[in-house]
Amino acid sequence: MANRPPFALWLPSVIVCVVATATYWNALQCGFVFDDISAIKDNKDLRPHTPVANLFYNDFWGTLMTKEQSHKSYRPLTVLTFRLNYLLHQLEPWGYHATNVLLHALVCLLYLRLCVMFLVPSTAFVAALLFAVHPIHTEAVTGVVGRAELLSAAFSLVAFLVYSNSIGRSGRTGWSGLAVTIVLVTCGMLCKEQGITVVGICLIYDLCIINKLYGNQLMKVVKASLGAGGQLAMPGTSSSHVGSKALHLAAASCGRTRSIFQRTAVLAMSTLALLGARMYVMGSQLPVFTRFDNPASASSFPGRHLTYSYLAVLNGWLLAFPSSLCCDWTMGTVALVESLSDPRNLATLLFFFITARFVWAALIQGDPIIITAFSWMVLPFLPASNLFFPVGFVVAERVLYIPSMGFCLLVAYGWSKLANYTKPSWSKVVHLSVVLLFAFHCLKTYVRNFDWESEQAIFSAGLRVNQRNAKLFNNVGHALESQAQYTEALEYFLQAVKVQDDDIGAHINVGRTYNNLGRFKEAEEAYLKAKSLLPRAKPGESYQARIAPNHLNVFLNLANLIARNETRLGEADALYRQAISMRADYTQAYINRGDILIKMNRTKEAQEVYEKALFYDRNNPDIYYNLGVVLLEQGKPSQALAYLERALELEPDHQASLLNSAIVLQEMAANDKSHHDDIDMDSSQNEVNVEVTQWRRREATKRLKHLLQLDPSNERALFNLGMLAMDNGDMPSAEHFFKASVLLKSNFRSALFNLALLLSDTGRPLEAVPFLKQLVHHHQDHIKGLILLGDIYINSMKDLEAAEGCYIRILELDPMNVQGQHNLCVVYVERGDLSAAEKCLQQAHRLAPHEDYIVRHLNIVQSRIAKLIAAQQKKQQQQKRVDKKDQHL
Repeated sequence: MANRPPFALWLPSVIVCVVATATYWNALQCGFVFDDISAIKDNKDLRPHTPVANLFYNDFWGTLMTKEQSHKSYRPLTVLTFRLNYLLHQLEPWGYHATNVLLHALVCLLYLRLCVMFLVPSTAFVAALLFAVHPIHTEAVTGVVGRAELLSAAFSLVAFLVYSNSIGRSGRTGWSGLAVTIVLVTCGMLCKEQGITVVGICLIYDLCIINKLYGNQLMKVVKASLGAGGQLAMPGTSSSHVGSKALHLAAASCGRTRSIFQRTAVLAMSTLALLGARMYVMGSQLPVFTRFDNPASASSFPGRHLTYSYLAVLNGWLLAFPSSLCCDWTMGTVALVESLSDPRNLATLLFFFITARFVWAALIQGDPIIITAFSWMVLPFLPASNLFFPVGFVVAERVLYIPSMGFCLLVAYGWSKLANYTKPSWSKVVHLSVVLLFAFHCLKTYVRNFDWESEQAIFSAGLRVNQRNAKLFNNVGHALESQAQYTEALEYFLQAVKVQDDDIGAHINVGRTYNNLGRFKEAEEAYLKAKSLLPRAKPGESYQARIAPNHLNVFLNLANLIARNETRLGEADALYRQAISMRADYTQAYINRGDILIKMNRTKEAQEVYEKALFYDRNNPDIYYNLGVVLLEQGKPSQALAYLERALELEPDHQASLLNSAIVLQEMAANDKSHHDDIDMDSSQNEVNVEVTQWRRREATKRLKHLLQLDPSNERALFNLGMLAMDNGDMPSAEHFFKASVLLKSNFRSALFNLALLLSDTGRPLEAVPFLKQLVHHHQDHIKGLILLGDIYINSMKDLEAAEGCYIRILELDPMNVQGQHNLCVVYVERGDLSAAEKCLQQAHRLAPHEDYIVRHLNIVQSRIAKLIAAQQKKQQQQKRVDKKDQHL
């Protein structure tokens, strides 16, 4: 119940503070990652020479709010704290992280005070502990930019506590407290936009909890407000006495209602004023986001609305089961819910049904705890829900920092209910469950903090959870690029292109990396591909509303690249002019173009020549190559091959087209062989088909060898040459190519396994062992490699212990793996442990009840066991007869 009497909070407060700090102590060793780079390292507003007033004109990232490229995130008080950090220790990350950890501990203490208002001390303590260690908070606490959430949460909690004290139990208005509340709300909003939502929480608390305006209570207040005319008579009273009581009740009710109305009006007007000021600061413009940031916002009905509804479910799932956390949920991470037949709609319906049921029960029964919990869960989440305006993300874990307060309150309340209304034996289980939950959350949070140590660590952690997001591949590439590891970065950028072929930024990254590697021709091709994906300008339509500002960097990058050749200065000038036509305020384009014009003596003819050269993009081999990749993904190899051939016509040395066309030809040849084996044909037709198959293999081999001439370090070309050699039955050549590819790339998964398989099949299993060990060292989840290694241990090396280790590892990875289970049984049989073998085979039989060989082997083992038992019994009987004879003698 609200406004519980005070109790000794010092010990729970100390424990909560210590736990919160200890759980995030390892965050102090983390660096600046992800958004921290833009908000801290690259933000000039933190520097002492920048006027403090700039903080109130610029956004969170240091861009002027009125500029179109601004994200419109207005958080000057948060940036001010960053500036204070910079003043104390410049760009040393530990100070920024330490501040965040201390702020989180402060928020936990304030949250404990909030919980004490509604829960008994022990339950409030549980809620605060769960909040202190919830893994969903790692992004808000360990990520430095999450300070916006921490500060907003602190101001929101203080504002709520001040407001609750200002009205008290009587419901009378303490106007000084209300004024302080408005100031605190304003501060919270200047730290993070969602800080304003605490106004709604205060109003719900006021109306539904203090004044009990729910269910039948609302009718009572209405009747009381009727005064004497309502004739609220009570038994055993005179009419004059009844009238007097009614008048007093009506007067009290009217006074209370008037106070409620006044407070609500003041809060509402203050909120509208704050929102108006916020819109004014934004320049009455929403930020520009692309469909990659929030794919649902660019989709049509019903996909947009179904996806938005499902995202609410996903956020709820992350609060309840924070096992798979990811720093970036944009692009293809969450597939769109595009139709009513999508099974995820069932989860959406169930989620909203349960939520509505809770809310309805809370309003009817007047449960203050459930009302409060849902207020803190729902209202702070609304700005991120896409309900009022599209946001620039799909899911952002840090925005769940404040909503998790309501969630933890609800969990602790449910736990207390279970603990109080179950049998003593079950009560122990309930208490143990919350202890385990707390322990698991502590461990998960502590381990998750290590992911924020570096850019490469955080994005690699994201890829472990999700490989459908090209942005994660791009960001790992950026991390490697910052360490001058350009070759490694290129692999990630190319993978991003593969995951999301129409990602402009990925193509720009590929081009920039090629440029850093000195491969200028390929860099130009990549930039041209990125440029070809930009949306076309339409008459009468704002171009900037359909493109992210950073995507226009492709023009600068491409122009800077080709301007290295003085004979192409005209082309560079045209690119700058095109960029300027798309964004009139693109100052860097003006600067660069000025340099070009000086070199060109402002010749108009050069501009006209380059504008004509723009049409040559239609003959860009990269376009045909990427079209081929798209068709390959659609399962149309013949059409894809036609596009790859066209790319090679335009550029015979196009490496990607050489490789992929060779792979397509190789797969077609393999399909030809399987097709020939399945269908009977006459001899002449069969000869023709065999010739086509052989030609495809020869052509694939020719292209791969040409690719190796262009790039001798291309391990994929070597690997595919090895596969072609195997198809042709040329095992020595296949072995040579596989070993060469492994030499270039020691963790080449497919090459290592196929090389080991080849050596094993050609009667050299012992030579395969080092390569299999190398394979499972780099790819510990390679089940086929473990099976092959285990078989060699049993059959060739007689090392049963090593084989057992392989099969146990397989079952750890895949408990339903029948082959691994069966082979483990074979180890037990070879070892002579028939009892263990029987149990093992019985488990294998349960996994695959229709496999005859398992039943047969189980029968053999059971027969052996029966014979052993019979022999033992016979021996025992003989011993008994001997003993009996001895006794007789």
